[in-house]
Amino acid sequence: MSLEIQTVESQHDFQKIDFFEKVKVNGELIAAIVSGFFILFGWILEKSGMDIASVVFYLLAFGIGGFAKAKEGLEETVKHKKLNVELLMILAAIGSAIIGYWTEGAILIFIFALSGALETYTMNKSHREISSLMEIQPEEAWLWTNGEIERVHVSELDVGDLILIKPGERVPSDGQIVRGNTSLDEAAITGESLPVSKGAEDEVYAGTLNINGSITVRVTKHNEDTLFQKIIQLVQSAQSEKSPSQLFIERFESKYVNVVLIVVFLMLFVPHFALGWSWNETFYRAMILLVVASPCALVASIMPATLSAISNGARKGVLYKGGVHLEQLSDIKAIAFDKTGTLTKGKPEVANVITREGENSDQVLLTVASIEKHSNHPLANAIVKYAQNKLTDPFINLESVEDVAGRGVKAVMNNESWRIGKEEFIKIKASDQVLVNSAKELANEGKTVVYVQKNDELVAVIALKDMVRQESMKAVDELKKQGLFTVMVTGDNEKTAQVIASESHVQDFIADCLPENKVAHLKELQEKYGSVAMVGDGINDAPALATSNVGISVGDGTDVALETADMILMKNDLLRIPEAIRLSRRMNRIIKQNIFFSISIIALLILSNFSQVIDLPLGVIGHEGSTILVILNSLRLLK
Repeated sequence: MSLEIQTVESQHDFQKIDFFEKVKVNGELIAAIVSGFFILFGWILEKSGMDIASVVFYLLAFGIGGFAKAKEGLEETVKHKKLNVELLMILAAIGSAIIGYWTEGAILIFIFALSGALETYTMNKSHREISSLMEIQPEEAWLWTNGEIERVHVSELDVGDLILIKPGERVPSDGQIVRGNTSLDEAAITGESLPVSKGAEDEVYAGTLNINGSITVRVTKHNEDTLFQKIIQLVQSAQSEKSPSQLFIERFESKYVNVVLIVVFLMLFVPHFALGWSWNETFYRAMILLVVASPCALVASIMPATLSAISNGARKGVLYKGGVHLEQLSDIKAIAFDKTGTLTKGKPEVANVITREGENSDQVLLTVASIEKHSNHPLANAIVKYAQNKLTDPFINLESVEDVAGRGVKAVMNNESWRIGKEEFIKIKASDQVLVNSAKELANEGKTVVYVQKNDELVAVIALKDMVRQESMKAVDELKKQGLFTVMVTGDNEKTAQVIASESHVQDFIADCLPENKVAHLKELQEKYGSVAMVGDGINDAPALATSNVGISVGDGTDVALETADMILMKNDLLRIPEAIRLSRRMNRIIKQNIFFSISIIALLILSNFSQVIDLPLGVIGHEGSTILVILNSLRLLK
């Protein structure tokens, strides 16, 4: 009974905390709405002839609606020792009240507070991407200890620990499955909506959801080093880093505010003596100028758009380390790709199996796979995997297999001697020439050829190849349609590079590249095309990624590549690159729209004020309305 009461109380406490958190997050909006009601009450009382009571409500509207912006303006002024837009607005509202325009001044505070609340909403919307990520991070894990499981905090997990992950639970740490099969929802990491099947030796990532199977996982990274934590750190870093355009606008703002104050000061006296305006009209027009000349819309032209675009990318599995890189992406004129693991799958696969006439191809493949099963070489693993998928017969048990380092393997089976490996490992005879010619043709196609000899006779050749990803071809085609020059940079020989370049549809290739050569070639591309992006995943790609204007790494790349890159594709899907470039171009287009619109509105309102066409409420609506429209235009980038 006491436990039940305690649970109810804790739920009640949580609801209270949740309520106050919501109030805190939406404080500006609540304050703006409350000030709006006070303005309405004040206006009704003013129309009823109760002027003193109406002033009280207007003062409440000033205090509640303007407190946050006044506090922000004063703190920024003290901190940076320069005036800002917030102070201009507060001064304009106070000036309006001084000359008796209480309603106009209060409306200015209300709309200014409302546009500020909308801008805060945009910021919170972006930060919620992080909050939602952090909420799915498990805090505890089931740890195997001496054959039993116990619940421990994820910070207590060490590399090598075995953890149990039950159906419906999230993976607490990066690791490798040692027992069990399941399907995982990896949307939080890769942006891929479909579940991924996982089994023994497959990698799993912290934050992903285990759907339907119980699995035992060996921890491979400490909690703070997991891919999940890196995603959070990267997006947080991206949100705090400002783009060149934003930095320029902020520098421009401080100088512009000083100019506005000087002009407003002159406006307080010059029209009265030069144009014969009354003192009241002169002061009133100066207050309107203070409002309409403030660059609120201009200041809000960039940051909301950048944050919205970064959030859009994070939701789709594309991370940017800052707005500067997202902005630069639209200027890219050429893009260089690493081959292995980027354009290709990074693992060899069997492409061709050619057997001697009269030999049973399935039996030969079964024998070869049974022998290669005893080797850890990547080519041997690829042949075994191919045979497992193609054949139904069980592998043959062998008593012994001899591994000849760097050349191949040999074994005896049913009194028959088998050799599998390089050409020089096999004793070629004249009668083997047909298969040898086939092997040379396959080698010219950029494939690695494994020779199979039974007794003294060549019975088969097996060609393996690092296959080009289907999505790589589509991505390259998309990039070419966008007007980008595509080139592959690889350490492979020219024949292999030529074949892969043709299959992946890139326009050019550079072969026989060491890491330092990649940097030199990348600089040559920059001299020719200007802005160049580099896509890679390995340690050897890090220098080139750092040299490029925008370095792009795939999610399962090495830690060095991930640290060096400016942009990360959480799933090895190069189709995200043309999408990112479209998003960057769209973002820059919206920013230009915002800047042009805000400057045009400011100029129009200033001219209208000098012509005595608009009064303060219209000036407020035009000024703050343009700010709200600019922010709403930026929010389109969330979709």
